[in-house]
Amino acid sequence: MSTDFPESQHGDPTWAIAKLFPNQGYWSEEEYLRLDVGRLVEFENGNLELVPMPTELHQAIAFFLCLQLRCFVEPKKLGVTYMAPLRVRVREGKYREPDVMFMLTEHRERRTPRFWHGADLVMEVVSEDDPARDLIHKRSDYAAAGIPEYWIVDPRDRSVTVLRLDPVTSVYTEAGRYVGEQLAVSILIPGFEVNVRDVFDRPEAV
Repeated sequence: MSTDFPESQHGDPTWAIAKLFPNQGYWSEEEYLRLDVGRLVEFENGNLELVPMPTELHQAIAFFLCLQLRCFVEPKKLGVTYMAPLRVRVREGKYREPDVMFMLTEHRERRTPRFWHGADLVMEVVSEDDPARDLIHKRSDYAAAGIPEYWIVDPRDRSVTVLRLDPVTSVYTEAGRYVGEQLAVSILIPGFEVNVRDVFDRPEAV
């Protein structure tokens, strides 16, 4: 780890603190898992990626979806549902923090106190500052991790796209794209559906 930082002057970054951490590209998984900075941080091949802080609307949508899913699955003991921050290991050396994540009861052994080994369903609310993260990069990551179902929730056009993983090609295909008063329907969890209008009309986010 390099220690050739300049001395900090008033108003400068606190370079001495930076010396306590590995340089980009040299973080181990264990060092990443011990990191606690009070915000979302994802990890890939020794590099940290600080995720932009979500907007109030983003959080309102994610919380609504998490609550709807949790209220549906828990009474039936189908599994557990959480929202970020919670790390999901998508492959060796790479972690994501989905907005909403669900794990079936029969896959309990894939949950650990610090992170999950994959998931059975994940949801992402598309961020306006970098839509490609959710539409392209995370889609690829979650498919490679074998996550059977991925919901892309896009406030820009008020749509919910449900993707299911093709077990043969390990590529997501579109199970349905829903807008307006349509019901977005899960493939993995029979009976779970949400009204798209209710997803985006969050009166608390004003």
